[in-house]
Amino acid sequence: MPEPVTPAIEAAARILWNFHLVYDPLGPADLIIGLGSYDLRVADRCADLWHQGLATKILFTGKAGNWTNHLYTTSEAEAFAARAIGAGVPADAILIEPNATNIGENIRFAREMAGDTVKRVIIVTKPQTQRRAFATVRAQWPEINAAVTAPLHGFQDQPITTYPLDRLIHEMVGDVKRIVDYPVKGFQIAQSVPPAVADAFDFLVKAGYDHHL
Repeated sequence: MPEPVTPAIEAAARILWNFHLVYDPLGPADLIIGLGSYDLRVADRCADLWHQGLATKILFTGKAGNWTNHLYTTSEAEAFAARAIGAGVPADAILIEPNATNIGENIRFAREMAGDTVKRVIIVTKPQTQRRAFATVRAQWPEINAAVTAPLHGFQDQPITTYPLDRLIHEMVGDVKRIVDYPVKGFQIAQSVPPAVADAFDFLVKAGYDHHL
């Protein structure tokens, strides 16, 4: 069992949180791509960007993964699509890719569906998976002009009832490990990990936040 979330553990978690954020500048795109997950606020952010007129189509991608088995009665993509339709996006503006089980497949399968005419995309994911999405799209869809963004809230608002703070910390620790390990496999481009992030990672692993490694 991991240690309770003490002030020191929360401080280390915030270091990882800030490292994972990207929030690229956004402009008009051919397609908004929402990466499926446990967090329906990603679909809300996609809907907001659609209403802003940044693209005319949204592609939701996702079947189920480490965090969503049995969470939805449909695929992640279909659950996200329903959420966006509820937010006023017409069904005919939405594409669904219901088979991806990880970020690499999200990007590869979205690339296959998008086709050669799509030149610029906006990738929308959870705040703490932006850096993984950034690195993945540049390795696995290098020709695309991609901006990465997420829902606009802070660390304190990311935990939700079904995925509380301890799970968020496990997830962020695991994603640092993937940022280190995946470039050699060709899954992501290489990125440097600042010493403060490496120290926070080691501290949290020693505290037992290792379930996503």
